[in-house]
Amino acid sequence: MKVLVANLGSTSFKYRLFDLDEERQLARGAIDRIGQEQSVCQVEIEGRVRESTASISDHAVAVGMCLDALTDPECGCLETVDEVAAIGFKAVFAAELSGVRPVDSQLLARMEELADVAPAHNPPYTRAMRQLQDAFPDIPLVAALETGFHETISPEVRSYAVPLEWQEHGVRRWGYHGASHRYIGMRIAELLERDDLRVISCHLGGSSSLAAICGGESRAASMGMSPQSGLPHNNRVGDFDPFALPVLMRATGKSLEELLDDLACRSGLLGLSGLSGDVRDLEAAAAEGHPGAALALKTFVAAIRQYLAAQMAVLGGADVVVFTGGIGENSQQIREDVCRDMAWAGLVIDEERNGQVDGETEITGQGSDVAIWVVPTNEELIVARQTAAVVRGND
Repeated sequence: MKVLVANLGSTSFKYRLFDLDEERQLARGAIDRIGQEQSVCQVEIEGRVRESTASISDHAVAVGMCLDALTDPECGCLETVDEVAAIGFKAVFAAELSGVRPVDSQLLARMEELADVAPAHNPPYTRAMRQLQDAFPDIPLVAALETGFHETISPEVRSYAVPLEWQEHGVRRWGYHGASHRYIGMRIAELLERDDLRVISCHLGGSSSLAAICGGESRAASMGMSPQSGLPHNNRVGDFDPFALPVLMRATGKSLEELLDDLACRSGLLGLSGLSGDVRDLEAAAAEGHPGAALALKTFVAAIRQYLAAQMAVLGGADVVVFTGGIGENSQQIREDVCRDMAWAGLVIDEERNGQVDGETEITGQGSDVAIWVVPTNEELIVARQTAAVVRGND
């Protein structure tokens, strides 16, 4: 079975094509600047990379171009579009409509209704899903909601201390990055040949979260009701006291909607540094003495350490800490700073190994009671497997 996995942004479409009979990636690609005058297209098939530019009006046209490339007689990997059994989406939030499910009118309506909880994610996904339903009615569409992995978290850990009836409206800690954390829990169990591990999965990237995992199941997540919560993100606020909002409304004259937009788009590392939301930029600027960049990085690390210790408390300790995501996999400095002076928690990093990370790498230091690993995540493989299971179940 061949499954196309789509990762959507408001003006981007990234994809991977998997052959699940062999659990093999056949192709990957990306199309950026959708809806702009010149879109940039890239596809990689069996190590061969092609780049081009074109005018692409919407996501349906982008998927059409993707399928054209995959079925190209000279360099494609498919004979016909009919070989694509389904398109799977790493969707974000639909409250009680969690887990993995076919894309239907009920799911789309609920995601649109909750767009203000995930403003950077739900609108582009629902818009693209509707376009693809119209353009490719014979290809099943499946949504793997990021919140599904965290359904095993106990009520006392998921609940906010708010009026109980608010839970009827979905006010709880949902947790996100489910596909990534699920993959890390599965992969580290394979690497260490144990299925009872207590794992802290640190997914650090443009959007960041930690998850406490025991025996492959989620026990706690740093993100709460919305993807704007938890750790500071590249441009999203992270944890924030809502009672600051009336103060800001009076002081700035901005409306609630304007302030929420600031928190969702102009906060996080970008807001704190006044420079950039990209850790690579901030590390370079901090090395040159930029105070805002240094403060943003220190705040980010402090938040990671606080959640790391809190999730150890939930699990009663940890057997493994795993760094993943763009920052977790590539920032030697962030990993070192997170683990610094953590021997009291049994966590000691090997600085030499930490500076030589290449793919799946153990960076545990001498005397550490907790194993420390860097493991590249593979969210798309998880979504492909989940999508195939839904299609086979329907068949």
